[in-house]
Amino acid sequence: MTLLDDRPAERAPAPVRPGFTGRVRDLRIGVRCAVAGGREGWIRTLLTAIGVGLGVAVLLGAASVPTLMQQRDDRGAARQLGVTATGDSAPRSDRSFLLTDASSEFRDASVGGYLLRPDGAHPVLPPGVDRMPGPGEMVVSPALRRLLDSPDGKLLKERYPYRDVGTIAPAGLSDPFDLYVYAGSDRITADRDGRRYDTWGHRYGTTPMDPVLVVMVILACVVLLVPVAIFIATAVRFGGERRDRRLAALRLVGADVRMTRRMAAGEALFGAVVGVLLGAGFFLAARQLLAHVEVWRLTAFPSDLSPVPVLGALIVVAVPLASIAVTLFALRSVAIEPLGVVRSRRGRSRRLWWRLPIPVIGAALLLMSSATGSTDTFGVVRISAGIGLLLIGLVLVLPWLVEAVVARLHGGSVPWQLATRRLQLSSTAASRAVAGITIAVAGGIALQMFTTAVDDDFVKSTGADTRRAQISANANFPSGALAQRMVNEFGATKGVRKVIGTVDTWASPAGAKPDADGYTSSVTLSVGTCAALRELAHLPSCTDGDVFRVTGSGDAYMESELKKIGGPGTRLEVDGADFDKKAEKAVSWTLPKNTRTVTSRRDPSGDTFGGLLATPSAFDTRVLHNSSTSAQVQVDESVPDALEFVRNTAFRIDPAMRVWTLSSTQQDKQFASIQRGLFTAAAITISLIAASMLINQIEQLRERRRLLSVLVAYGTRRSTLAWSVLWQTAIPVVLGMALAVSGGLALGVLMLRMVDRTVTDWWVFLPLVGVGAAAIAGVTLLSLPPLYRLMRPEGLRTE
Repeated sequence: MTLLDDRPAERAPAPVRPGFTGRVRDLRIGVRCAVAGGREGWIRTLLTAIGVGLGVAVLLGAASVPTLMQQRDDRGAARQLGVTATGDSAPRSDRSFLLTDASSEFRDASVGGYLLRPDGAHPVLPPGVDRMPGPGEMVVSPALRRLLDSPDGKLLKERYPYRDVGTIAPAGLSDPFDLYVYAGSDRITADRDGRRYDTWGHRYGTTPMDPVLVVMVILACVVLLVPVAIFIATAVRFGGERRDRRLAALRLVGADVRMTRRMAAGEALFGAVVGVLLGAGFFLAARQLLAHVEVWRLTAFPSDLSPVPVLGALIVVAVPLASIAVTLFALRSVAIEPLGVVRSRRGRSRRLWWRLPIPVIGAALLLMSSATGSTDTFGVVRISAGIGLLLIGLVLVLPWLVEAVVARLHGGSVPWQLATRRLQLSSTAASRAVAGITIAVAGGIALQMFTTAVDDDFVKSTGADTRRAQISANANFPSGALAQRMVNEFGATKGVRKVIGTVDTWASPAGAKPDADGYTSSVTLSVGTCAALRELAHLPSCTDGDVFRVTGSGDAYMESELKKIGGPGTRLEVDGADFDKKAEKAVSWTLPKNTRTVTSRRDPSGDTFGGLLATPSAFDTRVLHNSSTSAQVQVDESVPDALEFVRNTAFRIDPAMRVWTLSSTQQDKQFASIQRGLFTAAAITISLIAASMLINQIEQLRERRRLLSVLVAYGTRRSTLAWSVLWQTAIPVVLGMALAVSGGLALGVLMLRMVDRTVTDWWVFLPLVGVGAAAIAGVTLLSLPPLYRLMRPEGLRTE
């Protein structure tokens, strides 16, 4: 017998690490699996593509905001009136024109525009207009034309009875729903209500944004965009479990674990690339639709929504790369065996020690930040990183929290046990589905806390008393008789209860000389009925023929001028001085001996009067050659469109009359604009998250189709399975909401500390938690029809 020499066993060769070409080959095989994967493969790819596409469309919209703002700003500057170097009116020429304001309000909308009167044959045209409207003609925006032609615009049409001869092009409008008009008139004069210009286009200096608003914008951007990124990451894993089981077959033909992971990444990459293409299509379709839809008064022309090239390129490249990274990261805890067994590696539970430092670092960055440093690039990056890390930290803590809680849940009803047992076996998919809404609610709580606390900084009280009057008007008239006509016609208008009207002019001491600066001492003289004068001053008594000196207005200049006027018996020149201009036809008037001194009273618009008050018998306004009229009108709010009747009366008296609605508060325009943007963006984000939860829920049901059919075949009631699906969705959502409330409140406190504010309402989270509850209810209801369909006996079939 021949003995073989004992030889040491040959060591298996070390696995050869594939180079770049090998990795690309593995990705390419994954792409081919996605393309040639049959009906199931295409369904998975389609779900991923739709999810990624929706997220990409939102990101492209966010990348278009800078372009949108710049385009609107440019068009707004183009239709501003050009000014001369000295600020004076332009000289009369063949290109010049007279102009006066023709803007108005209609219900809750604002109508902008001008009345024009050209001086020559070649006047400079407003942007977007191809011809200057003649007397009795107008060119209007498409939105205003639709309103004027509709039954709702009947009252507004009385204000603009001109013949429509043209349309303002987009170059002259801020957005598709802009209500704007240019009308021709031959009644405008340079000496009364008109001003001469010979150019259009002027860009006024921009006011730097308040640091508090800068912080608010940064918070909003991060809060609204991080859920979108989470949504895209979640969409990449739609159908991941079935895809991973199918890839197990590749182990039988020699593929190692790393190769199968790269192939899975290649399959996800294909879905992401298709999603980017779909997202571009969604974005193009949405921007065309946006021109016909107005959400919270926000709309735009399609050309305005053009992504910044750098940001657009970053999205196109980053999303596919992120799909690869997310897939490889998710497969770390998955073993793909040759016999098709996929199991989670549960050697140890999830650890918390590496998850907590991320939100802690985010909180530390916010603690080191301040509102004063938020305007520089470093400050913006630091604040953004702090908010982002804190929110992402919540997503990382959520899977640990869900696993830790469900591991301690035992017993209960059959639906409850089915749900908890499923979550105990694998809570990854459930946590992933809830991640988006957790971040959205946490960010929403912080944002709501912030806006509530700083609201008083940007919403100021005007002092107006809207119980005494709801609308105010002012106009310059060449005579006192015309001014009195305005008061009378307002009083006869339908729906008007009371008119506080005065005819206003200037009075100066007889023979007063201009000072070194060219100004002549003068005070306001207002003439009105006793009822009107009582709204301007505290009168002990009043009869026709009385005159009053009104002090205590709070205006130091007017108080000093009033002292120069003197007391009863002083001879004045009325209509004789308007600060720096001496009138040619002054009216001599002597303060009567019964002139009394009274204190000022805040009028309905919130202003205080200082000067002289006279009743009609004490001073005849018909002798005035230059005067103005102020009217504050109280309407009967039970009369529909009472305010519109008043505005129409004002137009009939003088199209150039200034009319405005009184309001008890006034909101900062930048703050209001940011709030409108937040409402729109939040609606889009919540819709995106709801879609993500629904798609994920349906995909999980498809994953368990055979199991559901088996349970039904064994006699399990369908209602039991439906309740189990509800609990399986509800448990992670409840835990996510609890985490979102704590994280959102913490983020809100940190952001308010940054701007030196304190929390004014600790219960702002309740409505947002309600949104989360509504989301779970909606997703569950919408998933019931697919659930009942998947429980049919056909689900037992297999290939």
